[in-house]
Amino acid sequence: QVQLVESGGGLVQPGGSLRLSCLASGFMFRIYSMGWYRQVPGQQRELVAGISNVERTNYADSVKGRFTISRENAKNMVYLQMNSLKPEDTAVYYCNAQKGDSGLYSWGQGTQVTVSS
Repeated sequence: QVQLVESGGGLVQPGGSLRLSCLASGFMFRIYSMGWYRQVPGQQRELVAGISNVERTNYADSVKGRFTISRENAKNMVYLQMNSLKPEDTAVYYCNAQKGDSGLYSWGQGTQVTVSS
C-alpha cells in the first residue's frame, strides 16, 4: 500500500525559510520521478518542483531560484527547501510520484505552509 507522509510545514514570515520532508513507502521509490505540489483552496493543485530518478530537477517559474528539491533514495525521502518565502507561497504542499504534471498515487494529507507577517 502506497503511503506519502509530508511534514515540515508551518507559519513563517515573508522572507523566511522552511524545509519540507516526504516519506514514501509501498512502491519502488528510487525508480520514480518525484514531485512537490501545492494547492490553494478553490484552485487546482500545481507542480512546483520535480526530481527525476537521476536527480534532474525542474521548477515552476514562480519558485525558481528560491526552492530546491532533493531526494535521498536510501531513506525513501524527498525534500523541498523553500527560501525567500512569499505570501503567495501559502498553500497545502504535497509530494507524489510524478505522472506528467500530476501525481501517480493517491495524495497524502499534505503539510500546510502559511507565509504571513
